[in-house]
Amino acid sequence: MTPGTVDELMELLHACRNAWDAPDRSGDPVDLYDHALQTAHLLRRSRPSDKELQVAGLVHDLGHLLSPGDDAGHADRAADAVRGLLGARVAGLVRLHVPAKRYLAAMEPGRALSPQSALTMGLQGGVMTQGEVAAFERDPLCEEALTLRQADDAGKVVGLNAGIMEDWRPVLELVAARVN
Repeated sequence: MTPGTVDELMELLHACRNAWDAPDRSGDPVDLYDHALQTAHLLRRSRPSDKELQVAGLVHDLGHLLSPGDDAGHADRAADAVRGLLGARVAGLVRLHVPAKRYLAAMEPGRALSPQSALTMGLQGGVMTQGEVAAFERDPLCEEALTLRQADDAGKVVGLNAGIMEDWRPVLELVAARVN
C-alpha cells in the first residue's frame, strides 16, 4: 500500500502495533509501533527543528509491515511507499538507514547492534567496502542518515514511553503540506 494521505499513513502506522520486524517475533524486543515512536522521539530530542528527519524515523521500518520477512528490501519498500506523500528527502533518509548501518559497521568495527540487526546485516550486504564507504560519504544525506541510524539502533527499549502515534499527526501533516 502506498499511502496517499496522512490519514492513510496513520492507518499504516497504527497497524504497526503488534507487528514485528521478524514475522516469527524472533527479532527486536519491541513491535514496529513502539520502535517507530521511540526512533522519532529520539530524533525530536536530538534534532528538534528537523521535522523531516523525525518523520523519517517514524516511518523508516514500514517496509517490514508492507512486506514481512523482506529484511534486505524493507528500506527501499518503505522509501517507495512514502515518497509521494512525504517527499524525496524523507524517502532518501528512509532508504539510507540500512546503508548507514553497514557504514557504521565499517567505520566502528565491533559496534554493538541488536541481535536481529546483526543477523540481517548479512542479508543487506554486510560491512561496507572502502569503495562503498566513499560513495556513502558523498551522499548529501549521509550525516542525517547516520543520525537516523543511531536513533534506530537506540529505539528498541521495552517499556519506554515515547508518546502515542496521534502526537505525530500534525508533524506528518506539516511535512506532507510542504511536499504537496
